[in-house]
Amino acid sequence: MGLSENYVEDDIHPIDIVEQLATHNDWDFDRISEEQIAMAVEGQWSTYSITIAWSAYDQTLRMVCMFDLEPPKEKQPVLFELLNSINDRCWAGAFAYWDDQKSMVYRYGLVLAGGNIASPEQIDTMIGAAVMSAERYYPAMQLVLYGDQTPTQAIEVAIAEAYGRA
Repeated sequence: MGLSENYVEDDIHPIDIVEQLATHNDWDFDRISEEQIAMAVEGQWSTYSITIAWSAYDQTLRMVCMFDLEPPKEKQPVLFELLNSINDRCWAGAFAYWDDQKSMVYRYGLVLAGGNIASPEQIDTMIGAAVMSAERYYPAMQLVLYGDQTPTQAIEVAIAEAYGRA
């Protein structure tokens, strides 16, 4: 049974859908309010803190996926150069570094203007894209910050296809 088969109502709140997805995937979550949920998704490189909030004002489902990253101050310019390169490759969302929180952030907004309703598949894809992007580019960030690789060298690691079998 697909995820969408669990939903028969047309007007289900998007945060209710996120809560159902979190339950279905056994993710730890906290329903902060009717309009916001926070969850932890375990990846290979990090545990990702994902917060999704509904804004009725601009009819947008906003997602922030954060993970810890504390680059040395002298490495921040090279991190920003890498982020520009990474963001050129991300079509649905973008990375930023939030210095106050010492966190890397992947942000995405799903605009649902005109009374549109988010489907479980859309929300699942949104979360999956955030985690997949974070997992894909995490090693490149580490190589630039702690492995003395250039952004060009580090991005090659992230975009290289794996060949063969393990």
